[in-house]
Amino acid sequence: MRELIALFTSWFKMGLFTFGGGYAMLPMIQKEVIEKHQWASEEEVMEYYAVGQVTPGVIAVNTATFIGYKIKGIIGAIVATLGVVAPSIIIITIIAGLITNFSELAIVQSALKGIQVAVCVLMLRAIIKLFKSGIKDGASFAIFLGALLLSYFTNISTMVLVLVAGVIGYCLSLIKKEEK
Repeated sequence: MRELIALFTSWFKMGLFTFGGGYAMLPMIQKEVIEKHQWASEEEVMEYYAVGQVTPGVIAVNTATFIGYKIKGIIGAIVATLGVVAPSIIIITIIAGLITNFSELAIVQSALKGIQVAVCVLMLRAIIKLFKSGIKDGASFAIFLGALLLSYFTNISTMVLVLVAGVIGYCLSLIKKEEK
């Protein structure tokens, strides 16, 4: 029961204090899931994010569901998912009732612009950390560079890029095994 409460409260905090979606949540996931509770390794979180990208739904919700399932099975998946979505439901309900009264205020618009800048910084920090842990050799850098260029210069779906990168990575690992 304690672990279910910890799952809910950890994901509730992440849902409450993260603006900008799943990528902005990465630093909090690293602190809560990897460092504090050790529910998953950094590699596992990266894998959950990759699968979360190609799975229908929101990345943060998918990641919470995967980690909750890993820890406590189906009930853990439900509890972690409820934890991450509950703050949004509460906040949106409150904002919906107040937004028409306050959206035109300069202070509200300025606060939202400041939040956007902070989210960009958090996302950049998370990307740098993932880059450092994910790029292990020349082949992984080539996969990264190819995916980056294709995502920037084409309209190829992110899901397709993740799947193709996964297949290439898998094939390269098979080649390395055969060479040994």
